[in-house]
Amino acid sequence: MPIVVVHSNPLFWVRLCALVFSCVAFAVTIHGAELKHGTGDWCVFCWAFSFAGTLLVLLVELFGLQTRAPVSWKNFPITFACYASLLCLSASIIFPLYFLKGQTSRNETHNYRIVATVFSCLATIAYMSEVSISKARPGEVAGYMATAPGLLKVCETFVACVIFVFISDPVSYNSHAALRWCLAVYCICFILSAAIIVLCICECTGCLPFPFARFLSAYALLAVIMYLSATIVWPIFTFDKEHGGTSSRPTFCGNSQGLCSWDKKMAVAVLTAVNFVLYLADLIYSARLVFITV
Repeated sequence: MPIVVVHSNPLFWVRLCALVFSCVAFAVTIHGAELKHGTGDWCVFCWAFSFAGTLLVLLVELFGLQTRAPVSWKNFPITFACYASLLCLSASIIFPLYFLKGQTSRNETHNYRIVATVFSCLATIAYMSEVSISKARPGEVAGYMATAPGLLKVCETFVACVIFVFISDPVSYNSHAALRWCLAVYCICFILSAAIIVLCICECTGCLPFPFARFLSAYALLAVIMYLSATIVWPIFTFDKEHGGTSSRPTFCGNSQGLCSWDKKMAVAVLTAVNFVLYLADLIYSARLVFITV
């Protein structure tokens, strides 16, 4: 019979705060925010997914079921917390951009939206605190996902997902073969990074026919080269007039709700550069891992 274990460490209370904050955010939004845009559904999903995952982690911890979990408990909680922090961060940015920007009326619906935004920000801080507490310290034995390269993998896949959203609505990669190459870069690197995360969570890295550390370094080097090309190619073929692009922001973008198509293309350019920096940092950490291991 499982015994409930009451924790007194800071990690437990940070998770409890994240649970409450994410719950309040999506409950208030569903109750009275009156969402009339599909983006609101994404924000509700971010908060509800974070709440459900945190509840699962807390229940497993409370009942001491870590050894019975079908995943590596050294890797799963911090991986989830990192994704939850990024999801809540995206919701904290997107929700006010679509539902508070330009709103002049101060009615009950507006107040509900403000409350949801505040609690989304609080949930983001709570999840970031959980990641900060759970991450590996120098000299500490921990799972790969608790190390800097593991956390970078989470950030890389999340940024890639955001890029996929921006380039697909509307489709902005069909105008030139070079832009389709950028799409291939995003897809290949996303799939490989996601595969590494799954292997670590399922503790299947030992099943590979080659050393995992060397594979990480080789992949990080390949990703840096590919993302460097995309960082250069995407702005040239999107904003350079000689290649059919638009260099200046259209006037109608100032009147549109949320982000217009030009804004999304600019966001893709910025996020591509961000992912390049993340993969570069990943390469540095992975190379150090190989040299230390050998």
